[in-house]
Amino acid sequence: MSEKSKPARSLAGIAGIIAVASLIGKIFGLVRQQAIAAAFGVGAVADAYNYAYSIPGFFLILLGGINGPFYSAIVTVLAKRKKSEAAPLVETVTTLVGVVLLLVSLAIFFFAGTFIDLAFPGLPPEVRSLTVAQLQIMAPIAFLSGSIGIGFGALNASDIYWLPSVSPLLSSITVIGGVAFLGMQLGSQIATPKYAILGAQVLAWGTLAGAVLQWLVQAVAQWRAGMGTLRLRFDWRQPGVKEVMSVLGPATLSSGMLQINLQTALFFASKISGAAAAVNYTVLLVQTPLGIISSTILVPFLRVFSELAAPENWPDLKVRIRQGTILTALTMLPLSALTIALAFPIVRLIYERYAFDLQASKLVTSVLIVSASGMFFYLERDVLVRVFYALGDAETPFRISLVNIFLNAVLLYIFINYLGLGAPGLVLATLVVNFTSMAALLWVLNRRLRGLGWREWIWPIGSLTGSSILAGLTSWAVSWAYQRFLGASSFLQILGQLSLAAIAGLSLFIVLAARSNIPEVDIFVARLRQRFMR
Repeated sequence: MSEKSKPARSLAGIAGIIAVASLIGKIFGLVRQQAIAAAFGVGAVADAYNYAYSIPGFFLILLGGINGPFYSAIVTVLAKRKKSEAAPLVETVTTLVGVVLLLVSLAIFFFAGTFIDLAFPGLPPEVRSLTVAQLQIMAPIAFLSGSIGIGFGALNASDIYWLPSVSPLLSSITVIGGVAFLGMQLGSQIATPKYAILGAQVLAWGTLAGAVLQWLVQAVAQWRAGMGTLRLRFDWRQPGVKEVMSVLGPATLSSGMLQINLQTALFFASKISGAAAAVNYTVLLVQTPLGIISSTILVPFLRVFSELAAPENWPDLKVRIRQGTILTALTMLPLSALTIALAFPIVRLIYERYAFDLQASKLVTSVLIVSASGMFFYLERDVLVRVFYALGDAETPFRISLVNIFLNAVLLYIFINYLGLGAPGLVLATLVVNFTSMAALLWVLNRRLRGLGWREWIWPIGSLTGSSILAGLTSWAVSWAYQRFLGASSFLQILGQLSLAAIAGLSLFIVLAARSNIPEVDIFVARLRQRFMR
């Protein structure tokens, strides 16, 4: 926006705020999953909750997320307008979206059983009944998701980053509190079939309460920032609204590819016992670091991409695209390698207690190894999608997403029904789809900008890939030696095994990356030194 009440922050400053806030939120999200895993393992209650939450959660994660289409559309449009135009625009878009999503929430509530039968046809009767009950409780989340996503964008456009980035932890807090209270009352009986309905209700009501709190704190902040109130506006023909909607529709499907693919995977998972819970526990392990890093990279770069969208600025835009790509490789590739190498001790350390036993650890580990392999493809795809949004082209990512959603369904059918890959096959299909989507976006963007100079990326990305592989092998070797000679049965032993192996692998990667003579690596290291050695 052209009118600011305070100076715009630097990219590094914005990234720092978002990184810290996202880290806090992800930590609470991880604790929430630990609480659910300890209480319910991979049993009926956990399975039912993952199936039930997937429908309202689809809206909350997709529409209400900080990297979602609502956020992207609002930031892209408000960045080109005066601050005085913001409140009417935000209120109008919120009204329009609210009407649509209210109808969606009502449909979810009244036809919960139908939705569950269509989406997950293979559920056992006890899991189905728990799923339907939980879905009806969480139905209002679909309505709240639109306002939460719009709030993210409006607050960020007003240079407010901390509150929207940290607000998702409220949902985790309410679920953790509910599970902890139930655990204190029931003890080890919490996982027994006798209390399955009570456990399912606690999870569902806790999730809904968290979404309500997240919406409330953002609504108050929006009002104070002059970015809109709860006023209903029906001026849907104003140019700003049309511009938001022109980006919003296609962007919703494009940005939601991961969630749509996950929903498709759950359709096939309904026939595999414990698969839904295993995939959900794995998604959190991958999304915790991925979410922090993606927010740090995508949020500040989206505004930069938008400011450089004019053809005369394309040389600078190409530089920023390269920076985003190399930063993605610098963070994602070593993280993937270390996660693959240390998957089993990671799962044991985080989840293995009470109802979550050794067999559950082995199941989740198999899924985690496959999921971690595609972290770079997922984040790089999102970086490229944001460039298209900045160029005012949401149609290209939309078309590519349509093709890949179909491809994902075909791959899932083959992997599960013909190859019998089980739970790991559910995420393997997503990995392949993210790679093909990234490749297609890169090819189109290269033609659109008359050459990205992407051949110059081969050396830095290849160098970082090789360094990451060596780091992963080092971590695996240290982990294997530790377990062989010192053992890894207690929590402290597993913690020691994981810490020593991770430090060894990460240290090797840092040394190799520092000697690679990659400009983006040098800039990244210089910024870290500047920030932490003041």
